[in-house]
Amino acid sequence: MKTVLLVEDHEITRLGLKLMLEKLPDIKIVGETSSGRAAVDLALELHPDLVIMDLGLPDMDGIESTYLIKKNIDTRVMVVSSHNQEDEIWAVLSAGADAYCMKGLSPHQLANAVSSVLDGAVWLDAEVANLVLRNQNNHSEPHDKEKKHHSLSEREMDILKLLVTGLSNQEMAKSLLLSTETIKTHMRHLMNKLAVSDRTQVAVKAIREGIVSLES
Repeated sequence: MKTVLLVEDHEITRLGLKLMLEKLPDIKIVGETSSGRAAVDLALELHPDLVIMDLGLPDMDGIESTYLIKKNIDTRVMVVSSHNQEDEIWAVLSAGADAYCMKGLSPHQLANAVSSVLDGAVWLDAEVANLVLRNQNNHSEPHDKEKKHHSLSEREMDILKLLVTGLSNQEMAKSLLLSTETIKTHMRHLMNKLAVSDRTQVAVKAIREGIVSLES
């Protein structure tokens, strides 16, 4: 059974998400709040497997709440927000969020996102992925990309391309005919080379700096 903390200040939206989550197998909602500060306190108290986080919270926004939660405990954070401003998306992903979904997603989309994130994958829904891709295409610098590619091995590039498509370690291992432990080793190397602390930041930095493309 996977535990979920639900953070959303709009009561109707929170109720809708709660109803959808309660229909998912092996999911238990252990707490809910409309406050960013309370979200941090509850997360540190309950240690949920997943925090579903809104951005526009009244006291502490979802970006700071996500950062404080990820800094202190090992949990997954999935943002579900109506905000589609590029700077906010990058900020919360850089703060450690493992997924970014736009509000209005269907029960099927929510189920897929929750399952993928709990399996260790990075999840961006179509609207957010398209925005990221547009940013990459508008700001990519071929010469810089070339230099960055030289620091990564061919196998690390293979793993990076699969990572940004949302595959978990187990799925990457199956695709590349490697063990999960080998994938984890390569992932640690990627974190070191890209100077980040987790797999989500590996994906975010790789896309943002044009090392790999979402169209790969």
